[in-house]
Amino acid sequence: MSVETDSHGRLYLSSELRQKYGKKFHVVEYEDRLELIPIDENPLEAIRDAAGDAFEDKSTDELREDAREQAKKDAEAGFARGKRSAEDSDT
Repeated sequence: MSVETDSHGRLYLSSELRQKYGKKFHVVEYEDRLELIPIDENPLEAIRDAAGDAFEDKSTDELREDAREQAKKDAEAGFARGKRSAEDSDT
């Protein structure tokens, strides 16, 4: 299938494609091509579907807070590893 942009750069997709993939896409630019990645109407629901029960009954705020706490733990662990590595190289 090939499509062309109009004079304003708009790309039109058939109703069949819009029904199958939705109306919103993330455009990923590579050196030699573009890719359209469908964006789900409800991204949080799509993540929950993909992850199964892992996020069941958690609000967006709770998920965000959990992610922040995990990022802080990861950063602290990385800092501790770097500090130990520096101490080991000093001896």
